[in-house]
Amino acid sequence: MSKVFILAAGLGERLRPLTGHIPKPLLPVMGKPAIEHVMEKALRLSPDGVGINTSYKKETIEKWVRSSPYKEKITLFPEDPALGTGGALKNAEGFLAGGFFIVLNSDILTDIDLNSLLEFHMKSKNLATLAVHNHPEFANLLLDEKGSLEGISGRADAAGRACISAFTGIAAYSPEFLGLLPEGVSSVVDAWLKAVKLGFRVGTLDVSACLWQDIGTPASYARAVFQALRDEGETVYIHPGSKGCGYAVMDGYIVMEKDASIEKEASLRNCIILPGGRAEGGMRYENSIIGPDFRIGFKESVLPGFDEKTGGQLVGVGGSDWKYYRKKKQGKTVIAIDCFDCPNDDYTGKRHVAFTHFFLNHSIPVPSMEVHKYSLEFEDLGDTTLYSRLKCGRSAEEIESLYTKVLDALILIHSINAPAAPDFRVFDYDHFRWETGYFLEKYVNGIRGIKVEDPAALDEDFRLLALKADSYQKTIIHRDFQSQNIMIKDGEVRLIDYQGARLGPPAYDLASILWDSYYRLDDGLRGRLVEYYLSEMKTAIAGDIFMQSLKVCRLQRHMQALGAYGFLSREKGKRYFLKHVPEGLRLLKEDIAGLEGKYPALHGFVMKL
Repeated sequence: MSKVFILAAGLGERLRPLTGHIPKPLLPVMGKPAIEHVMEKALRLSPDGVGINTSYKKETIEKWVRSSPYKEKITLFPEDPALGTGGALKNAEGFLAGGFFIVLNSDILTDIDLNSLLEFHMKSKNLATLAVHNHPEFANLLLDEKGSLEGISGRADAAGRACISAFTGIAAYSPEFLGLLPEGVSSVVDAWLKAVKLGFRVGTLDVSACLWQDIGTPASYARAVFQALRDEGETVYIHPGSKGCGYAVMDGYIVMEKDASIEKEASLRNCIILPGGRAEGGMRYENSIIGPDFRIGFKESVLPGFDEKTGGQLVGVGGSDWKYYRKKKQGKTVIAIDCFDCPNDDYTGKRHVAFTHFFLNHSIPVPSMEVHKYSLEFEDLGDTTLYSRLKCGRSAEEIESLYTKVLDALILIHSINAPAAPDFRVFDYDHFRWETGYFLEKYVNGIRGIKVEDPAALDEDFRLLALKADSYQKTIIHRDFQSQNIMIKDGEVRLIDYQGARLGPPAYDLASILWDSYYRLDDGLRGRLVEYYLSEMKTAIAGDIFMQSLKVCRLQRHMQALGAYGFLSREKGKRYFLKHVPEGLRLLKEDIAGLEGKYPALHGFVMKL
């Protein structure tokens, strides 16, 4: 039997003026208040109940509780005045006294495993177990060699021991702990020290490897929000209840919460617009939290992935193992890839260099590049991909115009004289067979855990599909031509992540962008864009044969994408790719539906997924 208690009564003074409008527990993090993120985590324990104390703006918090899906599980403990961290628990003694309980702060976002903490506590015979981590800014816990609390200090004690750990704001308690708390206002820290003095053990569990984000200051709130955004594999979050984002020029990390608004010709970079906040027309906002009547700036160093030593800022949230950093150089910024001996340290690096020069020589819109001994430096194209640009509501005319520009760039690639290409690998039968094997291994087996009932029949369909795909005319293709690899800078299209380019059927690239799992296009628009592509390529490709190849390449591409999502989520830990699986599977089912006669085993297998 266990319960959870969430501390939510604080004034949030370090967060003013934000908390003048919104109590700290209700500060939004990508559409949900911070306390809801905490609540979701607490419920993974399957507790017997969740208690929440309230004081500052308690009516607002109570209103959220009444409208939340968790209202039946929550017991509120209002305080007037606030009773402190110890007094809050004493005030809820009747609720907590029946068994072990865990206490959480409402302003901490973390992936700490609460089940593991509770199990550790129950086995340890501690009176209290504090989840601790290596966070020097808050380190004030003096621990003995077994990890038990000895005292609280900001300096080394008389024996020379230094404070070696910091409290995360999360702890597990035995019910007897409540007997050490006085009535009225008190601090839980005083009760820890009293317990130690009386001979009880206050232990610790080191969770330094876990994600931990405090939202106690404007800077830490911005860091937490942007980290949550990055953890979702995104750079832009637009709440459906916001308005006007289609008018803005956006770059970096952008979060628009409910009832936020942007006026025409506003420009934003690394900004959070809170409920009721408004970005005024013609204004430029950078590294800012924008509220109803305030604007708070923060240093760019709070952004996720900032390297204190080099001043570089990690950019990009895709599937690549390469790390790209934005660095200042001679009054401008560049995107740098650090490597041991560029361009000779690995095959990918050499291809990146060779293909950049080749594509620039053929007027393909890729970033310019400088090669250095220990790094590659690319022109900074900003942070706006086609994918993030489309997050905002765009008119049908603007979407079609954007995609037409994208196809113009693709047509340039497909029109290059292939024999002039440097060491392009061929996208041939063997590679197509690799793709379908990848689909089976990483998605079907890895994600779904499905065993193929008739592997011989399915393998035969894969063989026929690969033979057909390999039979079509080949040009130079990008090979991963999707919306996250297309940058929009100053309204123009630029291409990235082209080091995997090959000689292959051009329909593969068209399938990748027009049947993209990241963004669903209207069927009518798809048809017009295919017609546009064929009209511009009319001297280089036969339309009827191309349309046949497009059906085959769409199947191949969908299976490759699903395999990649499985690989990246399970083996690279980038679980945010799983959110694209439903659309990838929908596209695969849609495209196999008309090909039952040609690939019966594949059709039957896919339709059962």
